[in-house]
Parts: sequence; C-alpha cells; structure tokens
Amino acid sequence: MSIWKQTSDLDRINAWNHDTLVEHLGMRVTEIGADYVRGTMPVDARTQQTFGLLHGGASVALAESLGTLAGNLCLDAATEMAIGLDINANHVRAVTAGVVTGTARALHIGRSTQVWEIRIEDEHARLVCISRLTLAVVPHRAPAAI
Repeated sequence: MSIWKQTSDLDRINAWNHDTLVEHLGMRVTEIGADYVRGTMPVDARTQQTFGLLHGGASVALAESLGTLAGNLCLDAATEMAIGLDINANHVRAVTAGVVTGTARALHIGRSTQVWEIRIEDEHARLVCISRLTLAVVPHRAPAAI
C-alpha cells in the first residue's frame, strides 16, 4: 500500500529541480516505490572536497533533497508543505568516484512533523552515510514577491 497522497512521473519530478542546487550537484530521482524515494548523485568535482572524497555536505544535500521530496509527496500540495527542521548525518565510508544512491523511508508521518531516514550507499551497496531528517508540516504559502 502506497503512502503517497500525490504522485508524478520521474521526468516531471526531476524537472522541478531545474536551476537548483539539486540540478547543479547532478542529483536525479530514479525511483519511487510504495514507501520510499530513491535518487543518485555523482561523486565528481561538484561533490568532492579538497582531498578528493565525497563532501559530507553533498551527502547531506542529497539526504535532505530526497527526504523533503518524499515528505511533500505525503501531503496535499494545495494546502500544506514539508520543510526541513533538523537533519543529522553520520558519514561512515569514504567514496572517491562513481555514483552514490540515497533511499528515503519514513520513520514517522504525523500531522505537524515527519521523520525520514535516508541511507546513502556506494555502487557496491555499502553504507556511506546514514541521515535522519525531521520535517515541519506547515500551511502552503505562495512564494513572497521580490
């Protein structure tokens, strides 16, 4: 049974990220299952730190991007939205090249908060980073005019 209140095809979801950090870092949403969202990010000059390792901040950006997308797919987009409240991450394995894959799964979906676990793995399915994201569910407001 699916947890999603709204769905969309992957091309449309990836198009939402045009001209954002997500696109700049090369992230792509690759799969939406009944209870998870999965996506990838390359380990290259855009996402590496000075010593050639995957930057911890890039891993956190992937985790928050996947978790926030998943959280919002659980809501009625016309009336509410999920925004980041807190994130933590443990970086457990270095990666120097290739692609990492993140999978976001809900730990709690409530009326005012959601908690998501995001596992990021290397191309050999070895854990690279484990993250927990707390989202606040707030009324959906139109962006402020500049």
